[in-house]
Amino acid sequence: MSAAGAGPADAALALPRNTLLFKLFDGVLRYSPLLVLVAVWEGLGLSGFVSRQMLPDLGTILSEFWRMLTGGDLLYNTARSLSRSFSGLALAIVVGLAAGLAMATARPARLLINPVVQIFYPMPKSALIPVVMIWLGLGDASKVLLIFLGCLLPVVVGAYNGARGVNPFLVWSARSLGAGRFEVLREVIVPAAMPEILNGCRTALAFSFILMVSSEFLIASDGVGYMISSLGDGGIYPAMFAVIFFVAAIGFAADRVYSVIMRRQLRWREA
Repeated sequence: MSAAGAGPADAALALPRNTLLFKLFDGVLRYSPLLVLVAVWEGLGLSGFVSRQMLPDLGTILSEFWRMLTGGDLLYNTARSLSRSFSGLALAIVVGLAAGLAMATARPARLLINPVVQIFYPMPKSALIPVVMIWLGLGDASKVLLIFLGCLLPVVVGAYNGARGVNPFLVWSARSLGAGRFEVLREVIVPAAMPEILNGCRTALAFSFILMVSSEFLIASDGVGYMISSLGDGGIYPAMFAVIFFVAAIGFAADRVYSVIMRRQLRWREA
């Protein structure tokens, strides 16, 4: 294509990647679907196809969000939910890494754990809500256990696949140089498996938010899931959507932060 026939998008993409203009254009292009979603949302409300009671305008939603934020209810319930979510996620990462690496490096552990993983991996984790409610009641322990169980398997599978995919020549070379079993695991297997491990943890992070909200629908007296459920039951839809959008924004921010950390941890691959 000649320079005269190039469009604006082609010209913008031709800019050096480290310039502010390129980053601005790239950000607008990346999140343009959100702008389309906002336009569709407002268009449906204005057209009358959907009742404004069921699909409130964004101005009303923002007003309700500010009211709950300044009143303290939203911050309190968000803190309660995040404490449960991150507690279950942290436990899942610790236990999942240990189980996945044990499966990959020790045949007895693989024979013991692998059937359990294969049985429970396809099961919808929300199906366990009645079980944990019977076991542990309505307290925090039931939510933490449910989040832990839902986040555990992605971490186990990621650690196992990453460790099993390590080039065996690296392991043999380390052993030929006198490295012990633990040293091989620490210095060779874990670093080489890190991409798969981090991807498994990222999947678990997403699951932790899903299970946090779904568990609080039924077995909680506080938290953002409880807020969404109670506001919806009361017909206070602008406030309900405000909480939903706020939870989505927190989940998006957590994923973005994790992506930055993940890229930093894997910079050695680009060297």
